[in-house]
Amino acid sequence: MKLKAKENKGIVEVKLLLDSPMVGKEEAEIKKIGVDFLTHVTAKVNGNVVWEASTGPFLSKNPYFKFVYKGAKGDEVVIETVDNKGETKSDTVKVK
Repeated sequence: MKLKAKENKGIVEVKLLLDSPMVGKEEAEIKKIGVDFLTHVTAKVNGNVVWEASTGPFLSKNPYFKFVYKGAKGDEVVIETVDNKGETKSDTVKVK
């Protein structure tokens, strides 16, 4: 997961590149690999949810997201992901 957050005039822009093959059931059968995709992505700032997305195998491999929220330098942005197996991952960045 690659994560950047930058503030400009009270608006924070977050860029997020996730690491996932995003392989659904049909594609997994064709390629003879396991099903593996993200089901939910959440962004929290100082404990409050500012952005979230329900995802699935319809997205391309290693999906890229960009979103904005009202914030300030020094905010702590936490990204949490959940995959189809129920495994969770998280990453944190401070706003520059």
